[in-house]
Amino acid sequence: MKSWYLLYCKPREELRAQQNLALQQIESYLPMIKESKKSKSITKMVDVPLFPNYLFIHFDPTEFSVSKIHSTRGASRIIGCKEVMTPIDDRLISGIKRRVNAFVPELEKGLIKGDKVTFTEGPFIDLEAIFEERNAEKRCYVLFNIMGQQKRILIDEQAIKKSAAGNDC
Repeated sequence: MKSWYLLYCKPREELRAQQNLALQQIESYLPMIKESKKSKSITKMVDVPLFPNYLFIHFDPTEFSVSKIHSTRGASRIIGCKEVMTPIDDRLISGIKRRVNAFVPELEKGLIKGDKVTFTEGPFIDLEAIFEERNAEKRCYVLFNIMGQQKRILIDEQAIKKSAAGNDC
């Protein structure tokens, strides 16, 4: 009888294992979620496995050789595969699918011109400014009120965060 089993994959080869299992007509499920990744000053959403190095497979061990699965490219071994394989309850897989489909990633919104920001470090800590623009090498310009005048200063982008008050300008 077909059941779900947990397959341990080689590092970062879950997709390769899934593709090669599909060529052998083995159903699999790789739960993926969106995660924000920041490279340089750009933040983008990428799909990443919910359980890195693991893949759920649906097959009947009496009809399909376990050793064929173990020798599939990208796959390493079925978890709990000693003498008697332990199947995973279908309700658990359904629950994971439901939660993954309902998952909404918290999008880290980048700063845009006019956003109110608060200094998180340095001599101006806890004071507010207005974000103006990014500069090279993780630095940015902000407009800062000092002694009744608005000054444009260059600071590390890590030294500020968006104010909770938001953008009221």
